[in-house]
Amino acid sequence: MLDSIKSLARQYASDIVQTRRHLHAHPELSFQERNTARFVADQLKAIGITPQEGVADTGLVALIEGRKSAGSKVVALRADMDALPIHEANDVPYKSTVEGVMHACGHDAHTASLLGVARILHVLRDQFDGTVKLVFQPGEEKAPGGASLMIKEGVLENPAPVSMIGQHVAPNIPVGKIGFREGMYMASTDEIYMTVRGKGGHAAMPDNLVDPVLIASHIIVALQQIISRNRPPASPSVLSFGRFIADGVTNVIPNEVTIQGTFRCMNEEWREEGKKRMVKLAEGIAEAMGGSCEFTIVHGYPFLKNHPELTRRVRSQAVEYMGADNVIDLDLWMAGEDFAFYSQVVDSCFYRLGTRNEARGIVSGVHTPTFDIDEAALETGAGLMSWLAVQELGVM
Repeated sequence: MLDSIKSLARQYASDIVQTRRHLHAHPELSFQERNTARFVADQLKAIGITPQEGVADTGLVALIEGRKSAGSKVVALRADMDALPIHEANDVPYKSTVEGVMHACGHDAHTASLLGVARILHVLRDQFDGTVKLVFQPGEEKAPGGASLMIKEGVLENPAPVSMIGQHVAPNIPVGKIGFREGMYMASTDEIYMTVRGKGGHAAMPDNLVDPVLIASHIIVALQQIISRNRPPASPSVLSFGRFIADGVTNVIPNEVTIQGTFRCMNEEWREEGKKRMVKLAEGIAEAMGGSCEFTIVHGYPFLKNHPELTRRVRSQAVEYMGADNVIDLDLWMAGEDFAFYSQVVDSCFYRLGTRNEARGIVSGVHTPTFDIDEAALETGAGLMSWLAVQELGVM
């Protein structure tokens, strides 16, 4: 089985690359993946697999049934399909053809890899028992997260998987290597939206104003003490603000300031306590300085936990496929992933697929306009995931 999967992965590698390039050139934003979903459905049907379409509107689910599927184990594999609102700066033949939209997080690679898995396992379906459930998911990049919506629409039922496996490209890991971490791996993610209001006017007469820029600045600095003075020692947390709009000019103080940020942590109790403290502190500072603060928090993804026993088992299987030198351990990562929703419901393992190639200049991080991958990773991505699936099911 190992040799068969590797052989098929090599055989289909160029097709998987072309699939990825098509997806990369035609990206679609979260929950708008209609052409992508249609393309995926057509690819599956061409293989001989009939997908369930329209799950969470633009998602798809497909089953590959082995020789004995009734009453046997089910393993789910997931790929996300959405792109980001980023203008691509790469000069490549498969550059995005959609202005201001780019696959800057590698979801094109995830989808292409899973379509590769579909081809491999469809050929080998008479050589394993059980069912592989393929989950092509929309909206990973945008709250409430396509995973949560697909779960609500029954993606983890009929048939119910005993485990779920996902992969994500890793531009910090050399191509040809993969990484695992047991237990807590990725952070919860909440979005923060603040509007600080005061009384604007001429910058030369601050005594007649209630300066919302000054109030907002105090709030941002003070909020960091929520992390530094209140966070439990064993609970990593990040509070960052990426947007601060004070729409005045050199001599005009505006009436309000808008701020956006993110709060991330690894502890659900502290997550809720931290948000309460932030609201109280921000509103109190604004009131004390004569203004007001409207503080809104959009509750996002939970933390992602890799089931320890499953992850140890999958890691061992990966060593068998890749070799021990090509399987590494991962640190905690404060980024968020809506795969976390699955991990809260079913035993799950989410691992990282190396895509970095310094010799070719493929080094940019995700969510940047120059992000790209070494496409040799696609053969690994499709082959390894196929191997992990059949190993979890139990090869004949």
